[in-house]
Amino acid sequence: MTVGDRPTHEAARYPLARPLLLSVEQFGHRSGLHPDLVQRFVALGLLRAQRDAAGRLWLGPDQVVAAARIQRLRAGLPLNYAAVGLVIDLLDRITELQTTLRTRQRSSRWS
Repeated sequence: MTVGDRPTHEAARYPLARPLLLSVEQFGHRSGLHPDLVQRFVALGLLRAQRDAAGRLWLGPDQVVAAARIQRLRAGLPLNYAAVGLVIDLLDRITELQTTLRTRQRSSRWS
């Protein structure tokens, strides 16, 4: 089974292997968050997770970075977690628009 603390390069060597996933407890340990808070973030849609057949949550290691972003925004702004989700959505949209604008500017220079 590929769920657990295996190195991420293993999935690259075995393309048919499942990606590395962390249990709520493992994720909490890596992110410094209590497992209950991890579950709350998932319920609020702030973190992406998958459920297995038994209903247990599994998170990708990329979500550790997302959790750190949530914590930074929460510490820096006097907002509740639902509002932090809105801020994250807006920041992601701004990044997407800036990327699109840069791409168009580059392509118009070469036209």
